[in-house]
Amino acid sequence: MNIKGRGAQSNSLNPFEKHALSFAILEGIDAPYFERPNTSIRIETPKKIINKVESTDLGFEYSMNPYQGCEHGCIYCYARNTHTYWGYSAGLDFETKILVKRNAGALLEKELMHKNYQVAPIMLSGNTDCYQPIEKKFQLTRKLLEVAWKYQQPLSIITKNALVERDADILQQLASKNLVHVSISITTLNEALRLKLEPRTARGERRLETVKTLSTAGIPVHVMVAPVIPGLNDHEIPEILRCSAEAGALSAAYTMVRLNGAVAELFTEWIEQAFPDLKNKVLNQISEAHGGQLNDSRPGLRMSGEGAMADSIQQLFAVNKEKYFKNRKLPPLNTNLFTKPGQLSLF
Repeated sequence: MNIKGRGAQSNSLNPFEKHALSFAILEGIDAPYFERPNTSIRIETPKKIINKVESTDLGFEYSMNPYQGCEHGCIYCYARNTHTYWGYSAGLDFETKILVKRNAGALLEKELMHKNYQVAPIMLSGNTDCYQPIEKKFQLTRKLLEVAWKYQQPLSIITKNALVERDADILQQLASKNLVHVSISITTLNEALRLKLEPRTARGERRLETVKTLSTAGIPVHVMVAPVIPGLNDHEIPEILRCSAEAGALSAAYTMVRLNGAVAELFTEWIEQAFPDLKNKVLNQISEAHGGQLNDSRPGLRMSGEGAMADSIQQLFAVNKEKYFKNRKLPPLNTNLFTKPGQLSLF
């Protein structure tokens, strides 16, 4: 079975559920049950939007996500595991059952207005993509940007979708006061690979156009080559960095793929169907980079990996970053301008 336009090919079991629904086929073998994978929306009204980030690997203290679940369908996405907390599967459910935090803008304003709030940069899309396809309809990310501008709250954004160009006007305003960075994640420039790996994202070439559009508008752009999957896209690092620099990106970084929780099972099932001849090579090399396991939760190592394979990728990236990004860097985000309505800034 190959479900076109989706990354996951099944629903993995939810570890918090005691029962799973299945159906019996004529041979008498039970198989996982799943509905036709059309996208459905569930409206949520949470009580908070700013999340404290405890991990020291991620480089930011706070994040916020207007959507839970992501229609992009990236098969490797670590955020798939968080969907189980809502009673869903990390598989097809993650990319077809999307939770929409309709009151996201009002929540952000309420939290910024709180007397105890201490300004710090917030990562927008720390979990799922804030510019996934349904943002075109709900415009929650746009509302969050408007609130950030009102309070002069610094933000960092990461996305795989060219829809970010829609908000170039307000991003340009934020950038004029060093209040925003935009990271564009570019996993591959191979369109055949992208269609299978992250089926509902923008094309790699389209993302490079977005890098150029935003950079030309004076918006600082960072490129993430993420994740690097040995045996699939690691050889593309030099070309992605070269093209990103030519498009105007100011910096670049990478992360090594890690297949935690249900993602290991889903990725293994995916590669068996998508690239059966590469299955053993890719899985073995991922395992080699993570101490012999597909899963890796070790602080300090899980994002970069270890061993000969990880070292080779790190060196390849470092050489090409030095070649194409020498003397470039992102301007620091400005936290001195934060002002609540009716409050005068000291700066």
